[in-house]
Amino acid sequence: MARVSQEHLDARRRQILDGAALCFARNGFHATSMQDVLKEVGLSAGAVYRYFSGKDELIRAIVSEVLSEIRDIFESAARQTPPPPPDVLVGRALGQVLDLKPGLVEHDRPYFPRLLVQVWTETLRDEELRTLIQDGYDAVRAAWVRIVEGYQAAGMMRADVPADRVARTMIAVAQGFAAQVALFDGVPVDALADGVRGLMSMGEPS
Repeated sequence: MARVSQEHLDARRRQILDGAALCFARNGFHATSMQDVLKEVGLSAGAVYRYFSGKDELIRAIVSEVLSEIRDIFESAARQTPPPPPDVLVGRALGQVLDLKPGLVEHDRPYFPRLLVQVWTETLRDEELRTLIQDGYDAVRAAWVRIVEGYQAAGMMRADVPADRVARTMIAVAQGFAAQVALFDGVPVDALADGVRGLMSMGEPS
């Protein structure tokens, strides 16, 4: 029997994750059954269960992947001297998150932000998922702290505000904008970068 290549296994796992994410984003975690996922990806139960034991494991795998992508964006920025300005960073991060799953678009509407909002509410009942989200948040916040310290060292940002508080605020801005994209029509992705740029331009009243 011919051995299945790792490339084939990775592609099949990707297929399952993308299909499950679309199902969850479209109908919610609790209204989506594993049968719905099987139908979406066009695979047998045996093929899917070879990779994931059920819905909870699929949800955690999707969340873990996204958190890893976001952490990598900010950790890469933190290694630069000085880091890219906040408007560039938050715009880049949100744009990349929305593009992580290009298949999560139906009728020109991105479903991925809706999935993010559902994940946040799911953490209220799933302790393991809550821990995963907490660890991811802590990692992103730590990267943002280093970014803010880079701004302060370069004289780009006032140094009398604790870096951790600026980091928490920048994360909150991105989270809030993702919620807008999920809940409301007509929210352009580049509005976030433009808005942050406008706030950065503020000075003392003339």
